[in-house]
Amino acid sequence: MLAVCATPIGNLEDVTLRVLRELAEAEVVLCEDTRHTRGLLARHGIDARLVSYHRHNEAARVAELLPRLRAGERIALVSDAGLPAVNDPGARLIAAALEAGVPVTVLPGPSAVETALVVSGLVGERYTFLGYLPRGEKALAEVWAELAASPQAAVAFESPRRLPATLRSLAEALPERPAAVCRELTKRFEEVARGSATELAKRFADPPKGEVTVVVGGGAAGGETGDAAAAAALAAVAELVGAGVPRRQAADVVARLTRVSRNTLYSKSLQSG
Repeated sequence: MLAVCATPIGNLEDVTLRVLRELAEAEVVLCEDTRHTRGLLARHGIDARLVSYHRHNEAARVAELLPRLRAGERIALVSDAGLPAVNDPGARLIAAALEAGVPVTVLPGPSAVETALVVSGLVGERYTFLGYLPRGEKALAEVWAELAASPQAAVAFESPRRLPATLRSLAEALPERPAAVCRELTKRFEEVARGSATELAKRFADPPKGEVTVVVGGGAAGGETGDAAAAAALAAVAELVGAGVPRRQAADVVARLTRVSRNTLYSKSLQSG
């Protein structure tokens, strides 16, 4: 049996009892970095046989492990963080095991994608996962063009070194689009910065430290600045202000629900009285 186990994305306490039991009982634990996984196991008092399984040896490992899985060996698969096969090694082994008729079970757990999406405040009924953002300016521009008219939030991974350039590119394409930069999620120095693409580009003019997940809010229905959507959002702000809600708070709440820029709502509500 192959057990695909989700592991913490930062805080070592964010691991399920079921995963810990599986790692303790498996005959072999496959991991990206044996030193990293050994730290998790030591934190929870588990002694296991670790075997490296990463992008550079994945093909060879599949050929080596498949006969053992067919023979009934119990093998657990982990990545350095989160669930294997989602932007991490593992998909090839899982596909091979299923093709060979080997039982595959998935033990769910922490996810940087869903954690960032929820904490960003931009979550909706649907979202798009982009994986790691492309490096070239043209490729990035194509991504922003796809998101321009999309009502869905999008989640992506980015390196801290490339984050300033990525945010500048986003700000050029969608300056008022709400977004969030989530850094070091679940760790001691976790930081979640929210604002328009322009505001975030200014805030992260220099590369930050740590792992980064970016959330880009969905566009207003009918386009980035649909007149009807903007007018309805402005009316909602006016109604909240009339009910006694502070103007900035009203603009912030409506912006999160409608994807119309918070700054635009606030400034236009001042103009309209």
